[in-house]
Amino acid sequence: MKLAGKKAIITGGNSGIGLATARLFIAEGAEVAITGRDRQTLDEAVAELGPSARGYRADVTVAKDRRRLFTALAQDFGKLDIVFANAGISGRTPVGATEESTFENIIHTNLNGAFFTVNSAVPLLNDGASIIFNGSVHNYLGQPGYAAYAATKGGLVSMARAIAADLAPRNIRVNVVAPGATKTPIWKRGARASATTEETAKLTNFVSSATPLGRWGEAEEQAKAALFLASDDSSYINAIELVVDGGLTGAPFGAPAFRV
Repeated sequence: MKLAGKKAIITGGNSGIGLATARLFIAEGAEVAITGRDRQTLDEAVAELGPSARGYRADVTVAKDRRRLFTALAQDFGKLDIVFANAGISGRTPVGATEESTFENIIHTNLNGAFFTVNSAVPLLNDGASIIFNGSVHNYLGQPGYAAYAATKGGLVSMARAIAADLAPRNIRVNVVAPGATKTPIWKRGARASATTEETAKLTNFVSSATPLGRWGEAEEQAKAALFLASDDSSYINAIELVVDGGLTGAPFGAPAFRV
């Protein structure tokens, strides 16, 4: 097993990519702590994951929650080997029509929350540990209406490089996994929560037609990328962004929509 004896924390591990990654880490021998803001989904996730998982209700953007979380982790786990800073939110911020509070909330959650998760975790990390940030192809796409979200995901990449330099003396690797469109509950939240069946099908078909592999990604595929970066399989990989998007950003003209 690739993670035998390892101890990991996954923020936002109660659903989507975080939960899929927790499943895989446990299958590969790790003990896993997951966090979430919703007690019900957190408890359900822990029940599914079994005895190798512990759940902690915490909002990583709140300093008091983080202090309580990492105090508990120090008691329950002692040391950590893997941090997957996965928690984040999306949201539209069209230029000319966005409230400052909306923009700041996305920045605060996705950038501040990720940085201070790692900042709090570092004292518990073993030398040679692995830190992974969850990025996004929005770092590259230039999609209208997503300025704040794109800024946070680009910022994570730059931030990861600087943190990798900070932690190099301890041989702690810091990398980013950047998913493309992936089947997770986030696509049914916010403005999309009220989408009709037709609207959902239209979006599904559009994304598939724009992706060279002709389909959406699965949460389990993103989890495998996180496992690679967490394990010794990537022991000489540091300060990189691993894009997992079916070719969307690397070979866009190979997508079904562009084929003649």
